[in-house]
Amino acid sequence: MNTITTTNFNFPGQKSVYKGKVREVYNINDEQLVMIATDRLSAFDVVMPKGIPYKGQILNQIATKMMAATQDLVPNWLTATPDPNVAVGHLCEPFKVEMVIRGYMSGHAAREYKAGKRELCGVAMPEGMKENDAFPEPIITPATKAEMGNHDEDISRENILRRGIVSEADYVVLEDYTRKLFKRGSEIAASRGLILVDTKYEFGKTKEGNIVLIDEIHTPDSSRYFYADGYEDRQAKNEPQKQLSKEFVRQWLIANNFQGLKGQTVPFMSDDYIETVSERYIELYENITGETFVKGDVSNIQERIERNVLAYLKH
Repeated sequence: MNTITTTNFNFPGQKSVYKGKVREVYNINDEQLVMIATDRLSAFDVVMPKGIPYKGQILNQIATKMMAATQDLVPNWLTATPDPNVAVGHLCEPFKVEMVIRGYMSGHAAREYKAGKRELCGVAMPEGMKENDAFPEPIITPATKAEMGNHDEDISRENILRRGIVSEADYVVLEDYTRKLFKRGSEIAASRGLILVDTKYEFGKTKEGNIVLIDEIHTPDSSRYFYADGYEDRQAKNEPQKQLSKEFVRQWLIANNFQGLKGQTVPFMSDDYIETVSERYIELYENITGETFVKGDVSNIQERIERNVLAYLKH
């Protein structure tokens, strides 16, 4: 199974490389960024030992399509996609917060609620809710951006402003953009028979001082989706929702006694299991985009990416 789990390119004009949990970002001449989506799989803020075939391509292509579908609402950093795994765009200074927005009480919010908490990131959660119920209104629950290997942390709007992580003027824009993107993302999901449950957006500032959407958007790594068909019925019967997200990996890890806690080791992932994860990601792509997934040539992914990026940078 050919996958790309790390890169070590040296492009013309390259100033630096930033390696995140999944993406590797090359700074070219302090003007543009070449972002490579690897096949790494991260869960509970831990990168799994094996790559997932086609995962990077899937994430990159969903994000590209979703940026195109939202650019009338919110400006974004993207200028080109010269390779299935690569996005190129404007150099931005990222904000050090992730804008998480939740339409439903699922995942982390549900775990906190079950633990008795009725407030998340300074936002009240109503009494009497059960897991996967819709919130009366979507809530924004930001998280601080952690360095690789550390956990992102919940943070309230008040704390972000008090600590000067983001200025109030900028934060108002981030909130506005987050709500607009979530509304559009929910509409796109509904048109595909899906519910956009929760998601996160990341923003940066261009050299000109404009706030733009960066990184990924509405992918199964950054978002949770439910199938709309049968949602109400499953809620009424207290049954788990049918999900389209990375949650299936998290559930498998939890079942195998791993939640990224100190002293826990990542369970062994067989090639057969890795193959099923890859198939689920392809299913996610096709459901989210409504298009058939076309597998990229993976005979030599590193060489393919390098060739395509070099050709783009030369033009």
